[in-house]
Amino acid sequence: MAENNTNFDVVVVGGGPGGYVAAIRASQLGMKVGVVERDKLGGICLNWGCIPTKALLRNAELYNLINHADEFGIKVKDVSFDFEKVIQRSRKISERISKGVEYLFKKNKIEHIAGYGKIPQKGKVEVYKKPDDSKHEKTITAKHIIIATGARPRSIPDVKIDGKKVISYFEAMVPKELPKSMIIIGAGAIGVEFAYFYNAFGTKVTLVEMMPTILPIEDKEVTKVVADKFKKSGMDILTGTKVEKIDTSGKEVKVTVSDKDGKKKDLNADVALMAIGVQGNIENFGLEKLGVKTDKGHIKVDEYYRTNVEGIYAIGDVAGPPWLAHVASHEGIVCVEKIAGVDTHPINYDNIPGCTYCQPQVASIGFTEEKAKEKGYEVKIGKYSFRVHGKAIAAGETDGFVKLIFDAKYGELLGAHIVGSEATELIAELGMAKTLEATKEEIIRTVHAHPTLAEAIMEAAGDAYGEAIHL
Repeated sequence: MAENNTNFDVVVVGGGPGGYVAAIRASQLGMKVGVVERDKLGGICLNWGCIPTKALLRNAELYNLINHADEFGIKVKDVSFDFEKVIQRSRKISERISKGVEYLFKKNKIEHIAGYGKIPQKGKVEVYKKPDDSKHEKTITAKHIIIATGARPRSIPDVKIDGKKVISYFEAMVPKELPKSMIIIGAGAIGVEFAYFYNAFGTKVTLVEMMPTILPIEDKEVTKVVADKFKKSGMDILTGTKVEKIDTSGKEVKVTVSDKDGKKKDLNADVALMAIGVQGNIENFGLEKLGVKTDKGHIKVDEYYRTNVEGIYAIGDVAGPPWLAHVASHEGIVCVEKIAGVDTHPINYDNIPGCTYCQPQVASIGFTEEKAKEKGYEVKIGKYSFRVHGKAIAAGETDGFVKLIFDAKYGELLGAHIVGSEATELIAELGMAKTLEATKEEIIRTVHAHPTLAEAIMEAAGDAYGEAIHL
């Protein structure tokens, strides 16, 4: 970077899906923008999360499909896989997407400043080659500084992620060889996706979850479909189960767990994957000295992502849940639009889609049936199974259903839950419906193309009001 190119309107610390999107939007709005990022652009999402994991899951899905090719009248002999190539494909896709962000930076005249950013005072960012260096390489200035430093894997107390016997998603994405057995601790989206991937290629998977169901934030009927499918595929699922301790001293890792009655037992495997969530990267870049308020491991912000210190903002995982890339991106857009004085609106966090990309896929938005009733709504429930759906039957993808929750009084869509093939794509229609405050009438009267999986949404809405045709 040229020495005189050190003054910016906006500096973003972190180049993940929150940071790089904020930078692009700021540039579109006429601001001079710099992004301090120590590693490849795209952050965890593009390099170690969203994109490369979906590449791995596609491999697993394809391998599973080939193994069931006979159901489609297709004969395939001696099916095998090259696990090293499976992993390499994922890494190549990640590199390609990261380079795409580099292109977007050049196109939008955004300066990528390589290094670790620390904020010694308002309006200034010091850039270090290494986080523990005593001397910084350069100082850059900006009226507005956006912290988008993301999050890292969290572990249970007194258990170290050593990268060998106890691993995080980083190591799970680039294993040197396929483990024969794996204990996955945590059955949220990350744990469930890796469970599906490793099980597909022959690893004996045991999934341990402290809550009563896997995917505990999802609708209970949805989680039962996934759990039943996983069990049929050979996985062991232990819900309502707490990890007491982990011993890595032996040849295998030993995980001691206890059930809801306190009964303990030992589980043994080649490796244990820690998938209990993430914690914000709030340390070691000057927040305490600045007086920026934090709470439970994340930075406190208002509805426009302003911290309590003027000119300092925080977006994405570092600002707390929901820890989702698409949330971080939209937070970045709202943040810089507010900075630029553009008419913008706070995000409605009741209208955020959540997706899990195992097979069958899971996608949801809004309230679960249980939550809607807790909120005091009288509800009407519509449900339509893919088992009776023409397109699903033709495609051989009959697991799952669409479930819609409506306010009985006004017909407003309160929540939507899909489990099945392409659920993560189908949820977009319902996200649009909720944004537009659609009622059952709009959904039922929208003509859906036939035959499509999306027709199941229309049928589920019809079921809630006694108008479903194919039930």
